[in-house]
This record gives sequence, C-alpha cells and structure tokens, in this order.
Amino acid sequence: MSRARLVAAVVFALLSAGASYGQAQDLPALDLGARDIGGIVTGNAGPEAGVWVIAETKNLGTRFAKIVVTDDQGRFVIPDLPAAHYQVWVRGYGLIDSPKADADPGKRLTLQADAAPDRAAAAQYYPANYWFSLLRIPERDKFPGSGPNGNGIPREFKTREQWLNAIKTNGCGNCHQIGNYATRTIPPTFEHLESSLAAWARRLQSGPGGTTMVRTMGRLLTPDGGHLAALADWTDRIAAGELPRSSPSRPTGIERNLVVTIRDWLDPKHYLHDLTATDKRHPTVNANGPVYGATELSTNTMPVLDPVRDEKHVVAMPVRDPARTPSSALANPVFAASPYFGMEQVWDSRVNAHSPAMDRQGRIYFTAQNRPPNDIPPYCKKDSPLRSAQLYPLTQQHDGFFQNARQVTVYDPRSNKFTFIDTCFGTQHLNFAEDENDTLWFSGNTQGKSALVGWVNTKKFWQTGDAAVAQGWSALVVDTNGNGKRDEDYN
Repeated sequence: MSRARLVAAVVFALLSAGASYGQAQDLPALDLGARDIGGIVTGNAGPEAGVWVIAETKNLGTRFAKIVVTDDQGRFVIPDLPAAHYQVWVRGYGLIDSPKADADPGKRLTLQADAAPDRAAAAQYYPANYWFSLLRIPERDKFPGSGPNGNGIPREFKTREQWLNAIKTNGCGNCHQIGNYATRTIPPTFEHLESSLAAWARRLQSGPGGTTMVRTMGRLLTPDGGHLAALADWTDRIAAGELPRSSPSRPTGIERNLVVTIRDWLDPKHYLHDLTATDKRHPTVNANGPVYGATELSTNTMPVLDPVRDEKHVVAMPVRDPARTPSSALANPVFAASPYFGMEQVWDSRVNAHSPAMDRQGRIYFTAQNRPPNDIPPYCKKDSPLRSAQLYPLTQQHDGFFQNARQVTVYDPRSNKFTFIDTCFGTQHLNFAEDENDTLWFSGNTQGKSALVGWVNTKKFWQTGDAAVAQGWSALVVDTNGNGKRDEDYN
C-alpha cells in the first residue's frame, strides 16, 4: 500500500470512529412532563454519571429543593416540581459546584460540570465523616482507663468503643455533624485567641448548648489534654492542608433512583427533634396530610408542614401552669456568646416536646412537659388505688427544669385542641402496641434512679378522660432468685 493510500485509510478510519462516537451521543429524547426539569450534564470528558442535580427555590411557602442523580449517560429528570422559578446546579464528587442555571418546570437544560482543580477543592464536598476520620483517638492499649495516676484515661472508659461512643453517637455526634465545615474550622470569632486549644475551649462554652458541651468534654479530659487537645490538633492539621485519605464513590445502581425532596419548615434558631406523619400501624392514616414536628428544648411551638401545598406554620403548645412550669432555659443558660446568635437565649421551652406518635384517628401524642415537675399527682403515691403505685410509687421531686420530667400532651388537628395525660412516670420515646386497647408504651431514659417502663391504655383514656385509671408502669426487675416471678419487697 502506498504511503498516500495508507494515510487516506487512517484518516477515513478516524473519521468513521468520530462519526460513530457522535452517533453514540445522540441520546434518546427525555420524556419530560410539564412539571419536570430535565437534561444532560457534561464535563470535559463527556457525560457525567452519578452526580447530583439540584433544583432549589425560595418562591414557595418553604425553602424547597429536589435532588436527583444522573444516569450513565449524564441524563437527569427532576420530576413533579411545584410551580415556581428554580435555580438548578450540579454537585458531585470530583467536581466543584457548577454555576446555577435559571429554569421553570418543563424546561430542558444542558449543564456543564466543573472538575475540581485539585484534591483540596474536591474534598470540600466530601461527607463530614471523611473529615471526622482524621481525628486522632487514644490507642486501644490505653484501655481500660486507670485514671490520672495511671494511663490518664478516666476509669469509666473500659474500652475504646466506649470512648468513641462518647465522642460520636451519644456524645458530640448526638447534636453535631462533626467534620462539616463549621466544625472542622475555627470560627473567625475565636481566631484571635492564643491557640487552637484555647479556641476550642472557648467555642465549647458557646450558646445554650455550652453547659452540656463543657460537661461532655469534662469526661474526656486527660493529663495530656484528652479529646480537647485532639480537636485542636485536628483543626490545626486541616488548616495546614491535611485531607481525607480516601475519596467517596459516586452513587451507582439503585442509589441513582433516589429522588430527595428537602424543605426547611422551622427557622434557623430552633431545631426539629422528631416528627410524625401517620399511624405506623396503619400507614394510610393522614394520607397526603400535614407533618407534625417536635422541637424539644428549643421552643414551645409545634411546626406543621403541608407537603402538598408546600406551606408551613407553627402551633403554640400549652402547659397547665405557665407561670410555674420551668423552661429549658434554666438548664441551658447562655454563659458565653455564640458565633451565630450572640448572647440570645435561643432555647427557651417549657413544653420540651421530645417525640410524637399518631393514632388511627389522626391525633398526635407528644412526650412533653405539661406541668411543674414537683406537682406530682396523688395517684402516683404508695397509698394510691393504682396497683403500679402500690408496687413502685413514683414520688421523686425535681427542682427547676428536669430533662425527663415529661408527661403526655395530645393534639387533635380536627378540633385544634390539646389534651393532657398526666403520667406519674417520665416519658421520652413512645410506640403504639397493636392491641385492642391501643396501648401506648413509653421509655423514660433512665428515670433518674427509677428504671421503668410505662404505658397508657389510650382506649380507656378516651372513654373515661381519667389519666389515673388509664396508666400503669413497672420497674425493670432483675429476677435474681430465678423463680420467674415478681416477688414482694423486690425494690
């Protein structure tokens, strides 16, 4: 073959390959409805698979966002959007956020994905736990703790898992997303302090949560600085450029089928602790109806979200005696200014609604404070006709605000009225039994020194209106003699 013919053949082959590549990019048309936004996401190397496309608006009754994931060909459909004007952008691992495009439902978009210029830029979008993993913790051979005169670890920590529990699930991580930008950096408010150790010591005192944070940190101090020094070292290393050692994978498979809808339905100063939308035993109850929230220590109001109309409002929750019922502010005072809210006492709740549950009539039961902790009903005492009280009287009084001095408050949306069920036992979590009495079972955390389980026969309560005859409780009994019975004088 002559050189000219060889060159011509190569050029033809390249042109054919190019034509094939172009044909492969002729993607099937997206089937968009009038309420959808769809299109394709492309990057420098072609379609971007497994990246998020976010449509957000502030034109509705709530701040609203809907998020989908692109398929293997970079295509996306954001379905069933309420009528509004949206900003749409791309976020994904290995990228930086794309510019926001304006769009209305029914529009097709071609979005350009922007590759992160380096690992540091890419890591800013990693989940918080990737950054949290950089935190240094005591080695396993430091446990069990033997105290300040031993290995320095407090004696209460028998294993490293117990230490991790205190800084994760049932400690710092109980309230904070450790590793997000707010926690892995030092707020400018504290940058003037002499060291990052001093900055952490100061930031932990901030706002209404300061008392709890300082108390938690007190458990984790050791002669070498303990967890406080570890946090300071952690943010120092991140400020110096240390990055997570691994990178997250993009969504694959069925993960790409998820459509996530997000609504902000409270406000920046208060928090949603829990919510309910239906009777878990009968999940068609309240279909397409409002969602009801519990705000715990933060406020006396019940937030309500209408997910169909994308509207929100709050309902004031009552207590029996507002003048005498203590507020969460007593136990969570602001001693040092918050970087966000200054000295404002943003947590101030007498209701302290922890968890809600809905019954088949659509009534919402909250574990909530509805009376002063010292106003213990007579039927809680040993001389009460209640068998539970005779066996295990509950007469412990608490001065001021006590976290688990909750009873039960019921809200009926049909009448917009609240009803109190005054329980002798404290309440925290709750769950309906599948029985003929619609028994509502309660845990009460530790109940102080009185570990027990309580219940309310809600059928009897609504028939009689009598909280005393409808409730019962039992101590958690250890069968030390193994006879399988609840013996007299066991307590």
